[in-house]
Amino acid sequence: MSRTGIFTVSLDFELFWGVCDHKTLSNYGKSLLGARQAIPILLDTFKEYDIHVTWATVGFLFAANKDELNAHLPTVRPAYSDNTLDPYPRLAGIGQDEQNDPYHYANSLIKKIASYQGQELASHTFSHYYCLEPGQTREAFCSDLESALKIAKSYGFNLRSLVFPRNQYNADYLTACDEYGITAYRGNQSGWMYEARNKSGNTWYRRLARLVDAYIRISGNNTYDIYSVSHSVPVNVPASRLLRPVSNKLKYLEPLRLARIKSEMSAAARYGRLYHLWWHPHNFGSNTAENILFLRKILSHFRCLQQAYGMRSMHMSEVACEMRSLASRDASRQSDTVQSMRTASHG
Repeated sequence: MSRTGIFTVSLDFELFWGVCDHKTLSNYGKSLLGARQAIPILLDTFKEYDIHVTWATVGFLFAANKDELNAHLPTVRPAYSDNTLDPYPRLAGIGQDEQNDPYHYANSLIKKIASYQGQELASHTFSHYYCLEPGQTREAFCSDLESALKIAKSYGFNLRSLVFPRNQYNADYLTACDEYGITAYRGNQSGWMYEARNKSGNTWYRRLARLVDAYIRISGNNTYDIYSVSHSVPVNVPASRLLRPVSNKLKYLEPLRLARIKSEMSAAARYGRLYHLWWHPHNFGSNTAENILFLRKILSHFRCLQQAYGMRSMHMSEVACEMRSLASRDASRQSDTVQSMRTASHG
């Protein structure tokens, strides 16, 4: 059967909760506010090109105010060995609501995202939970995920996809995800520099290799034959490429970065494979116009591939649904074949 390529986009929506262990509001607050301005532009751009997107959202951001946030706190919390990773002590110092504190709340933006067709709200855990850091446990992860799903449910959102914060993929937690109704997760892209690591294991040479790989082909094409990977639940919808923000220092290399992405997308379209692009909205919080222009070049390329090869835009839940449907059809065909063989042998 001829299969068309799939273009998937996922965004890690965190605001300050995703960077509070290594940045401050004084040195990064402007980019976070810029992200709030970039999100409506992103939504309109996705609508223009009919791009389906997964917005993996930190659960804290769903709260309309501090009382609501406190009411949904998990009963079991991680006891990280590195105290800078623990967001809970910071709760005492945040504002009362989104109007007074746009860095820690995003209820209005979440509702805006949900109002656009083809946009999937997903989980980035409740507290930007680190699944590989010393001091965290499976029990704490389950408690965190339960809080994330409950606060989303209170607004009528059923979250079905999950992105592990800092890409700290933990295979031991997939059964827990299944138990809580998560049907898809974003796995790490292929290549040694992208293997799941905790904070201490994310060494400078791994970061450097990832940076170089954005411009020069080190890790390969990073497209995936989703029809041959495991159909177990939750389904792995692996990452292909981080869409890094436009760099003023490396501006002369931007054509290489664009060509790298377009080449991978073309390969996925041509051979009926998956290409999964991801980034953070706050990556577009600075140099927003330049970043949107770069994105539009990618989406224009997708449109060409759509016309030439029938490439489709699907968010993570849609990919998982497609894979489960395909697996079910394959199982049915195999069963019919076996039955036909048995009938023939008895004939």
